Amino acid sequence: MPKKILLAGESWQTTAIHAKGFDPFFSIEHAIGCELLLKAFDEKGYEVVHMPSHIAANEFPFTMEEISHYDCVILSDIGSNTILLPPETFRLGKRTPNRCDLIRDYVLAGGSLLMMGGYLTFTGIDGKARWGATSVADVLPVEMSPYDDRAEHPEGVFAQVADAAHPAVAGIDGDWPFLLGYNKVSPKLEAQVPVTIQGDPLIALGEFGKGRAGAFTSDCGPHWVPAEFTGWTHWARLWDNMLRWLTKG
Repeated sequence: MPKKILLAGESWQTTAIHAKGFDPFFSIEHAIGCELLLKAFDEKGYEVVHMPSHIAANEFPFTMEEISHYDCVILSDIGSNTILLPPETFRLGKRTPNRCDLIRDYVLAGGSLLMMGGYLTFTGIDGKARWGATSVADVLPVEMSPYDDRAEHPEGVFAQVADAAHPAVAGIDGDWPFLLGYNKVSPKLEAQVPVTIQGDPLIALGEFGKGRAGAFTSDCGPHWVPAEFTGWTHWARLWDNMLRWLTKG
């Protein structure tokens, strides 16, 4: 059976004010940033449930039974508040399960987790993602800054393979395409760091309890990940390698 993946995040709404002389009007656009990532997963035979951020606020699993349906949970460009504060708590003041604790316990019990970079993962823009202040930090292979951790590189920077024998980079040869930014983190002492960027982890992996977790500190689409990277020969292989390691497949 195909491995089942839950991808939470990678969506946004944009509200614009259009002013045409005397008269303004508004428009609202909903977008997702993971089309090419989902295509890569499909190519490699994974079954993926994508929960955009506004859906995840209500529907991300609340119980171990629900989250255990998935072989791997991916958090990508989604802030911790979206997971911590469902509408029942934020609007109505009701007690609800702490879903960050649930993610931690899921990994310790044998599940797998991948956090991907972006403006609202790790610490994020203006420190708003705040994952380092949650129990999810206990099962990530990296230490996070308490401050805005974006490393913006409009000039382009290149990854360096630090451990060519690691399964995460199996079958990936030649130079890696440039990236335009990432979240700057530090590896935990026990972390495996097969790929670095500017001396920082690009890919970090670790084992926690019975499960595994990973960090990919750049994004899965613009602006940090340009077309040169998403169109790379090894784009799908990279994600397949990481998911295979994380899920012990």
